[in-house]
Amino acid sequence: MTKPISLIQFQRSALALAVCAAFLPAQAQSDFVETTISAGVGVVDGSRSDRALFDQYSGLPKDRSVAGMLGIDYSLRKEDTATWVELHGSDLLGDTRELNLVWKKAGDWKFTADYSGLVHNDLHEVNTGLINPGSAMPTVAALTGGAGTGAIFDLQTKRSQMGVGYTKIINPRMQWSVNLKSENKTGSRLFGIGMNCPTAYDPACLGTTGISVGWATLMLPEPIDSNHSQIDARLSYALEKLRLSVGYYGSFYRNANSAMYPNVAGNLYNPVGSLFPASPGLLGYLNQAVSLPPDSQAHQLDLTGNYAFTDKTRGTFKLAYATATQDDQFAGVSRTGLTSLGGRANTALVQFGVTSRPIPKLALSADVRYFNKEDDTPIAAYNIAGVTPYTNQNLSSRKTNAKLQASWQFNSDYRGTLGADYELIDRAAFTATSAAAGITALRENTDETGLRAELRRRMSDTLSGAVSVSSSRRSGSAWLKDNSGLGVSPVSDFADPAIVNGIFMPTLADRQRDKVKIYADWMPTKDWSVQFSAEDGTDKYSSPSVYGLRDAGLNQFSVDWSYAVSFRLQLNGYASTGTQSFNQSRQAGYVTAFDNRNTSFGVGFAAKPTGQLELGGGLSYVDDVSKYAQTLNTSADAYTIASLAASGGLPDIMFRQTALKLFGKYALDKKSAVRVDFVHQKSTYNDWAWGYNGVPYTYSDGTTLGQKTDQSVNFIGITYVYQLP
Repeated sequence: MTKPISLIQFQRSALALAVCAAFLPAQAQSDFVETTISAGVGVVDGSRSDRALFDQYSGLPKDRSVAGMLGIDYSLRKEDTATWVELHGSDLLGDTRELNLVWKKAGDWKFTADYSGLVHNDLHEVNTGLINPGSAMPTVAALTGGAGTGAIFDLQTKRSQMGVGYTKIINPRMQWSVNLKSENKTGSRLFGIGMNCPTAYDPACLGTTGISVGWATLMLPEPIDSNHSQIDARLSYALEKLRLSVGYYGSFYRNANSAMYPNVAGNLYNPVGSLFPASPGLLGYLNQAVSLPPDSQAHQLDLTGNYAFTDKTRGTFKLAYATATQDDQFAGVSRTGLTSLGGRANTALVQFGVTSRPIPKLALSADVRYFNKEDDTPIAAYNIAGVTPYTNQNLSSRKTNAKLQASWQFNSDYRGTLGADYELIDRAAFTATSAAAGITALRENTDETGLRAELRRRMSDTLSGAVSVSSSRRSGSAWLKDNSGLGVSPVSDFADPAIVNGIFMPTLADRQRDKVKIYADWMPTKDWSVQFSAEDGTDKYSSPSVYGLRDAGLNQFSVDWSYAVSFRLQLNGYASTGTQSFNQSRQAGYVTAFDNRNTSFGVGFAAKPTGQLELGGGLSYVDDVSKYAQTLNTSADAYTIASLAASGGLPDIMFRQTALKLFGKYALDKKSAVRVDFVHQKSTYNDWAWGYNGVPYTYSDGTTLGQKTDQSVNFIGITYVYQLP
């Protein structure tokens, strides 16, 4: 049964009460006052599954199809005191309500306060037998009736944020400001655990047999109950040529749930859907505490400014130092003997820039940026399995960036720009006692040098355009092979099968990047405006291995236009299409070409047929398809060949959506109007990661996670707008 939202369900915030009490009543006859109130109702159709995509951020509860709408805009200007008060409120009856207050005295001070809410509904439908899902102590109960016979659980997160700010102009040269924000986040989101019995290390944990289950994946929603508070304070001072600003930023994250303690017992489903007792060894792993995001805090001080050397040359600078710590207590007993990570990272930033126009036709700019991160987290042996214990890794790094650019105005029609970029990343020495699992070799340093050029031309009074090209090359220091807790050693034999067939990170591999872009702006008449852009780029990767990412490509084309048919009718539209591709190969013979193509277009209009009637709207369409073209090379074995032949490879991931939005506003008189909004959204979404051919993903306890492939929803809202005298 539909449950409408009543006006009495609106819980007024302290901010709204304070504002209304302080500012709305007291008004002198000479004051300028403007108040607009809007109230209405919105109705949405469709079942829960039809509305999954639409409801992600709609603010409408999934079990309701009718919602009340209330908004307010208030403005008060006091001429005698030169103060101004503005209050804006929207969606005041819903969970996504917003309230914003600005109270200021021109040239003296400004006070701001705001409150906002945001609700995110996960687009997946969860059917589960979990007891206390979304809590820190969930109990797993297998669905004896089979997958899909449980209860529906909504994955939802709610954010509520409040903030205040104050700015004071002390004198014409000095001002200071402070802003405080605090956000609470509650709810649950998609999360889970999984384990395959490591029988080689733990003989008591047996693999799956004919009478027991030796591996499992379980959906355990992450319980969310956290607060993130921030403070930003700044003092600014201006001299004739020098401007300075000193600032402090603080960030404080607190999580009420430091860990999740699952209770898993009894039977679980094996891969073919038979219910068997779980191996006792497996249950021991599944019942371990799961750490959740720990408390943390960060502090930063910075000094920024600029200096006018001459009327043609100006310099800028920024100096900053920050420290971030994470010393929340571990959920359980640590094998290291430590009670917390004791994480600490100190960062320093130095940046200088200069811009100059020595002659009217020449513009120069240069910028140098140095960023240093020192990881002071204690090194400890967290993994003591096997013969050699492994420690965490020191992740200190230093990054240097430099940019140079020169622009020359050849004449009134031509302007050319040349630029050079440089980046050096030093990741410091690899921690000898740590291990990099799954990676064959690493690099301490990578450096990248790039060149770019652009030519702009005004071809006529109505047409102008630009073409730009850029090219960069990344290389690095010697490859270092990880020796699993015994340090690293340089790779000397690149013919070694372990290297030739190894795994190397694309972010460390040599890379050649080339890109070209064309842009045009055409305005044939004062009523027509068209913008066009096309871009094409390629990346080529090189590493000691014959496997991994080999090349990538990107191309995009877009056009935007607007046309004023008359002063009563304006039209606009856009169209774009683009492709992103990755070609990579992996051991056992697989060669995968990933291609993502995105095409979208839209048309819109705004019309005012009469002085009382306003109309507007738009139609948009998006088509996003990801393809995985899989082939095999000569190293593929018989099983791999048969498996690919039987499955046909990975299916496509497809998202298509058509959205129609229309509105009409009719003025009843000078003070009141009625507005009608209509939205139609039709979507098709097929992601094989969470279901295929209508069969949802199934966990080991029978919990299913899926979504309806074809969804359609309609929304209509009617709002009455009244302006107080």
